[in-house]
Amino acid sequence: MKVLFSPPYIDHDVITEVVDTLTSGWITTGPKVKALEDAFANYVGVTHAVAVNSWTSGAIMVLRWLGLKPGDEVIVPAYTYCATALAVLEAGGTPVMVDIDPDLTISTEAISKAITPRTKAIIPVDIGGWACDYEAIQHYINEDWAKAIFTPTSPVQRLLGRIMIIADAAHSLGATQEGKRVGSLCDITIFSLHAVKNITSAEGGMICLNLPEPFNNDELYKHFRIMTIYGQSKDALAKTQPGSWEYDILFQGMKINMPDVNAAIALAQLRKYDALLDERRRIYVRYNMLLQPYEWALPPPFDNEVQTSAYHLYPLRIRDITLQQRNKIIAEIATHEVSVNVHFIPMPMLTVFMHLGYKIRNYPESYDNYTREISLPVYPQLTNDQIDFVVATLVEAYNKIVHKWHPQPIMNII
Repeated sequence: MKVLFSPPYIDHDVITEVVDTLTSGWITTGPKVKALEDAFANYVGVTHAVAVNSWTSGAIMVLRWLGLKPGDEVIVPAYTYCATALAVLEAGGTPVMVDIDPDLTISTEAISKAITPRTKAIIPVDIGGWACDYEAIQHYINEDWAKAIFTPTSPVQRLLGRIMIIADAAHSLGATQEGKRVGSLCDITIFSLHAVKNITSAEGGMICLNLPEPFNNDELYKHFRIMTIYGQSKDALAKTQPGSWEYDILFQGMKINMPDVNAAIALAQLRKYDALLDERRRIYVRYNMLLQPYEWALPPPFDNEVQTSAYHLYPLRIRDITLQQRNKIIAEIATHEVSVNVHFIPMPMLTVFMHLGYKIRNYPESYDNYTREISLPVYPQLTNDQIDFVVATLVEAYNKIVHKWHPQPIMNII
């Protein structure tokens, strides 16, 4: 039985929406992008969302707008994909990496210890669908001592008067805390619409705006839309109107707009996202049930009275194994045509960051979880039989590698 890791959800409605775009005569940024932005903002509970061509480009744009200068620091977790820190570097700032908590999200205690007068932003990262402790992060940045040492280096920073929170919610569309959806929990939240995410536009991202007064989110939305097309005063659709060819470049922007043909994919998926999220939850529940008998299996965080997951990944940790054993387990699973993954290689282990002086020994929780983590597949098309097969294959591989005895045939385990 072949099990893929994360195929995109493409059904008849998605195809119909894309074909409608292709036959409309308009395939770049236009009405479908605006419809997706409005639907996305409504879903997460904010007034405005800005579509871009990737999470990374959106983060770079936001950080440039924040006005990072050389020496300005942005706190990020060591345990995340490289894009989180690379965006900071590309925007001219310095990533300050901190360790994580056992739930794989950024350690709020480590954040409090990392804040300095140079700290301009924090980028917490939601992992596998599980949101960070945004309430605790808000508490730290609003403490008198943190505000007292805050040293703004740009007009935006002066207007805010404190450290900005820019959530990396690439994994957490639909997750909630205290009944509010991720996207409405901090200043700015950036989602990924990459091909493997819960909602995809093939490539893409969405910036959700939730800044407090005196910021005007209506005006900021208009400003960011202009920033995505070089700083041009009119988008392509507006320029095609009769007699509207003239435009200006108002400031130095970027070229990171999302085309309508991409937005169409995500728009069709978003319309049925509640049902898709239910299917992802079904998979989580079944994994939890099947793995419960095995004391060596540490499941990821799951829904409780405070928060719910977006069930993006199932980042399983295996207790009391080595990195070499973990890798052998994955290799053994692959022999049965089951695709699993690892999330993530901590950034200090990557060459680009090692050359910048980051050392993995400073992040013991990140390293420990990395060595024991195996991400199991989660996507709406995954059947119960496939889930059973994934778990059976995992159990057989664990027994073969760790206990080194010949297990029962796979299908007899469950």
